[in-house]
Amino acid sequence: MAEEMDMEITQAEANTAIVAFLSPSMSDVDTISAASTQIKNYVKEHRPRALIFDFEAVKFFSSLVLGLLLDVRGRMASYHGEVLISGINPQLHRVFKITNLDKIFRFFPNRRKAVEAATSN
Repeated sequence: MAEEMDMEITQAEANTAIVAFLSPSMSDVDTISAASTQIKNYVKEHRPRALIFDFEAVKFFSSLVLGLLLDVRGRMASYHGEVLISGINPQLHRVFKITNLDKIFRFFPNRRKAVEAATSN
């Protein structure tokens, strides 16, 4: 049975968008694939200067989510867009450190700080 992953994409100021994951677990292949398609379509259509992935509600995610983040980062890099990450808990942040992905993403304690950073550049 596929898990349901609530996600919302909202527009912030200065051509910055926020992808808020609202489910505590992100591990189902089909669900992550559907979210990935939705996010990629948003990026293609709107070309945000910054895209913030808000993980505040997330307690667990599979490695597929890392692939999603890298894919979106690559698409946005083609037009000098940036991916930022906010609200990630310490256990999940360790995954980024172990894989050295903490060196290619900027992390912020909450959505507000990420938006401030994205819109100040």
